[in-house]
Amino acid sequence: MLLHGNTAETPHWVRRPAYFRPPIPRRMVPWLLDAGSLTRRVVRACPGTMRVQVLREQWGRADAGEAVALSTNRQGRVWLREVLLLCDETPWVYARTVIPTTTLAGPARRLLRLGSRPLGAVLFADPTVVRGEVELARLQPQHRLYRRAARPTSVMPAILWARRSLFWVGSRPLLVAEVFLPSNNGPMSDTPAANPLGLR
Repeated sequence: MLLHGNTAETPHWVRRPAYFRPPIPRRMVPWLLDAGSLTRRVVRACPGTMRVQVLREQWGRADAGEAVALSTNRQGRVWLREVLLLCDETPWVYARTVIPTTTLAGPARRLLRLGSRPLGAVLFADPTVVRGEVELARLQPQHRLYRRAARPTSVMPAILWARRSLFWVGSRPLLVAEVFLPSNNGPMSDTPAANPLGLR
């Protein structure tokens, strides 16, 4: 099933791997559909040291597709957090979190002060947090999320695989999108590289 309208810069998000043609590479399916913490999965798979590198934490506005997913006004202010999950200083995952101001009430204000702590460690440790269904996307260079994920590296594949989920904190939503990056030993290690895109 296709979800939400798309534009030239917004990918189609779907809820079933079978809707992709050509299909999702088999090695990627467990990563994309894992219902648990991606941070925890990276820690298990990384042969060395995993850490979170914060790229950006600031107030801003959601993209059109993010606003639709959150059922919020695109002109409203949201908290934006962008990070990399690094394995031995190599980027494995780019993650973007969008949190409406209405979600950041009461105890949820702690999400403004995560620093280098993984967001997943907070969300999955809270039994009151509810996670929605995982949505998947095939990202291409014209998509804004692809370009954001591409900034840390100058060589990218023609396609990047991504997933996103809504989480409800006290019945109020936040949106987390995770993009898998090419690396020598990461989830996309077998993905053929395209020409350098110079997207730093």
